[in-house]
Amino acid sequence: MSGLTTTSAPPRLLAFPPRRRFTHHSWTSLSIPKPHPRAPRITCMAAPYLITKLESAEKTWKELSVKLADPDIVSNPSEYQRLAQSVAELDEVVSIYKEYKDCEKQLEESKALADEDGNDEEMAAMISYEIESLSNQIKELEEKLKTKLLPTDPLDARNIMLEVRAGTGGDEAGIWAGDLVRMYEKYCERNNWKFNPVSSTEAERGGYKTFVMEIKGKRVYSKLKYESGVHRVQRVPHTETQGRVHTSTATVAIMPEADEVEVVIDPKDIELTTARSGGAGGQNVNKVETAVDLVHKPTGIRIFCSEERSQLQNKHRAFQLLRAKLYKIKLREQQELIRSQRKSQVGTGSRAEKIRTYNFKDNRVTDHRLKINYELTGFLGGDIDNTIQACTSLEQKELLEELAESVGAPAG
Repeated sequence: MSGLTTTSAPPRLLAFPPRRRFTHHSWTSLSIPKPHPRAPRITCMAAPYLITKLESAEKTWKELSVKLADPDIVSNPSEYQRLAQSVAELDEVVSIYKEYKDCEKQLEESKALADEDGNDEEMAAMISYEIESLSNQIKELEEKLKTKLLPTDPLDARNIMLEVRAGTGGDEAGIWAGDLVRMYEKYCERNNWKFNPVSSTEAERGGYKTFVMEIKGKRVYSKLKYESGVHRVQRVPHTETQGRVHTSTATVAIMPEADEVEVVIDPKDIELTTARSGGAGGQNVNKVETAVDLVHKPTGIRIFCSEERSQLQNKHRAFQLLRAKLYKIKLREQQELIRSQRKSQVGTGSRAEKIRTYNFKDNRVTDHRLKINYELTGFLGGDIDNTIQACTSLEQKELLEELAESVGAPAG
């Protein structure tokens, strides 16, 4: 055993029928493998680092549960709610850990019975079956516990601002940026998310120089945060007359929406002018100064909003986008400080490095972080869940390694 504490309940007696009642035809009614001369010795123990973290979580849960019964805490609604939330977050971990310990105890009892069994092949087979079943159950519970112990990203539930910006490649880069915008719009539709344009600048030959959209839905940031970075395309552009393959890029930035209390903007730092929007939208758009041109002087961030029909709405959108950009800068600084030791690019998605190449000739998408290829046509149609799940798994693996290192043990 691994030093796990168990309750003082009497030992569990396996519900085996009396040996004298076993007959040869009994095997037809039992889903048990053929008899073995001796039950195998299977060990299914969690890594020491995991047990350390679980025992710590269980101890914290017990301490917080006691505090919740304290009259002083009960009379303080805000403190009571805070502690109740902490207990609720640990409830599932503690419950699974209890089930894990129960299974381990049953496994040890089964092994003890196997040692005492003698040469009865029928009983040995039943015990072998029980040991295998418990061992598999323990493995499943251990995987659940590993996931539950991982730190959660508090931003995962937030809505986002998604910005696509044409990179190198001239006119083709703008066209490619437009293709990426459509890919993300289709992905939003697959997830029943709402998306609305916030700001855009069209490119001369089609597509966009920049395009920002707001995306609202269930846990948007948790999925799209891995999309930040440089997206490279290799194809023969529409603008190419000699059939040569060009390489162009576009950058994607994912910005979780920030509340006003999280990012304070000093009005003195803002330079705001208005202009006529132009384009479709009727006489109001073309004759009245509804567009807003906003500059944040300390950072040099400039935002031009003309998508809405009124100046007030465009101003609100501009400040919303500025707040998200400033919040992203703040988060990046924090994450670089906290995760400075991490080697993987997966997790924050904040580094402007090439994350993916889209090769039209071979109908292939290569994710360079994962070293995995995907089919291009479906990918551009919004079918990107597989790569997002792979990024999530890679991040979880890395976080598990950090968890193991925090208690000085290998993640195994």
